[in-house]
Amino acid sequence: MASLPMRNWTAEDFAPAEPAKLPVAVAAKPAAKLSALEWSIVAMAERDTLASLREPGRFLSALTSLFGLRPANRLANDRLEALRRISVLAWRKHWNVPKSELRNFFDAGFTPDQYELVQKSIGLARIAQRRKTIR
Repeated sequence: MASLPMRNWTAEDFAPAEPAKLPVAVAAKPAAKLSALEWSIVAMAERDTLASLREPGRFLSALTSLFGLRPANRLANDRLEALRRISVLAWRKHWNVPKSELRNFFDAGFTPDQYELVQKSIGLARIAQRRKTIR
């Protein structure tokens, strides 16, 4: 059987290559983050139901005023209310969020990276809850 002769290796053959330098515009992308207040809204949304997203009709409004029932709290700040609505949908319906809600979320000043951050953190919390119930 024939073989090719081995070449003589040098230390330069094993030296690490210099990392490729990325343009500044690509490398300087800021990480998505939420403030502590915004994270508390996401956590609070875990207890809210999908019914909290619906506008009350005339009949329900009459019942709440007649019997002193308290309707679901809507947040006074539109930006935080958009975050609450997305968070409730993420807790209840996972990634199945209506396009209109996404549009409202982005119109409120949030980015797609922040949406993904909320979804991933809720998904991780859901996995942690499942692990606790299995043990």
